[in-house]
Amino acid sequence: MKKLIIGISGASGVQMGVRLLQVLKKTPEVETHLVMSHGADEIFRCEMKMDVKEVKALADVVYDVDDLAAAISSGSFRTDGMVVIPCSMKSLSAIANAYDDNLLVRAADVCLKEGRKVVLVPREFPLNLIHCRNLLAAKEAGYVILPPMLTFYSEYSTLDEQVDHVIGKILMQFNLSYDKFRPWEGR
Repeated sequence: MKKLIIGISGASGVQMGVRLLQVLKKTPEVETHLVMSHGADEIFRCEMKMDVKEVKALADVVYDVDDLAAAISSGSFRTDGMVVIPCSMKSLSAIANAYDDNLLVRAADVCLKEGRKVVLVPREFPLNLIHCRNLLAAKEAGYVILPPMLTFYSEYSTLDEQVDHVIGKILMQFNLSYDKFRPWEGR
């Protein structure tokens, strides 16, 4: 069984984090460990008609972002990696600089130091120079940067299909397939 840590930070696009949890809930070979920043709670209130309790119910294990003694704060707790979706610029800065002041950032740092894959889904635009430098620092450190870009080659016609494409690209990073993802297969 794979164990994936899902981090949801305080950026617009928390719907993507929910979709990832929904997809993984239907994937019996994956156990999900959820940690949400304080900012994510606020974004959920602004963007979704979903109670945070419903979001937490989608995960197998939920951690408090302030609990730096949680299982996922240690490299001896084995996981297959982490996804931060969406990843705010605040969380990106902390992750890129190993500023482990909360469990979301600490879990990403632990995964990286243990050689586990960490996918960051940054959600901000336009980007300023500091954002670009933090993205570069994160990439140079070994994080996967996977922005939720629109795709047109698959002829998606709805926002849900675009989100599913992003989810499919994330799951590919962990050798997991997603039936709603349409990869490019040439002309």
